Amino acid sequence: MVHFVGAGSGAADLITVRGARLLAEADTVIWAGSLVNPELLSYCKKDCEIFDSARLTLEEVIDIMKNAEAAGKTTVRLHTGDSSIYGAVREQFDELQKLGIEYDVTPGVSSFCGAAASLKTEYTLPGVSQTVIITRAAGKTPVPEKESIVSLAAHGATMVLFLSTSLTEKLQKELIEGGYGEDTPAAVVYKATWPDERIFHCTVGTLHRTVTENGLKKTSLIIVGGCMGEEYLRSYLYHPEFTTEFRKAK
Repeated sequence: MVHFVGAGSGAADLITVRGARLLAEADTVIWAGSLVNPELLSYCKKDCEIFDSARLTLEEVIDIMKNAEAAGKTTVRLHTGDSSIYGAVREQFDELQKLGIEYDVTPGVSSFCGAAASLKTEYTLPGVSQTVIITRAAGKTPVPEKESIVSLAAHGATMVLFLSTSLTEKLQKELIEGGYGEDTPAAVVYKATWPDERIFHCTVGTLHRTVTENGLKKTSLIIVGGCMGEEYLRSYLYHPEFTTEFRKAK
């Protein structure tokens, strides 16, 4: 059996209870060493075989899984954050299905959730934005034309950008071209929830300068939107004049 496990947003204790249990039981662990906190390996048992996928190809990862399965061993494939977001897991699923190897997926806390916690912000503020766009700037990995930053920016929603800190000069121009004002609040969170986390508040108009002046090249998220501003509407959920199925308006 192969268990795909989301490692969480960074801090070792933000892995799920199930994820920690699976790590502790695993005979073989393949972890994303360039992105996952190495402290998570402390959950593994002493005789666990550990492989760093940063140095492996897809074919080599699958071979390790196949060999472990043939030996009757349990494997954990440890991905950063939640594996459903930029995790490159679909291609692994397809290969395991071809081989008839069973697998399951344990979700994790994505770094975009960790960043919101570190920023102490709510992405979906009433009257500001009820939509969160998770995307990336086009780089070595292309982005479909209909998902360009310019077209997505036109919505004015909260935007969380992965894998984009090396592309901020172009990104900043496209955000403004798409409709965000230069004074729109923005933030860059480096290693969200890790012990060495750093937070940089800026605006869309100062985004590129903020990233370059602080040498931020990877392991950083960019958050853009009015959710980090001061203006918003009170939620009806706990408003005394709003009736719900659990209480009547006063």
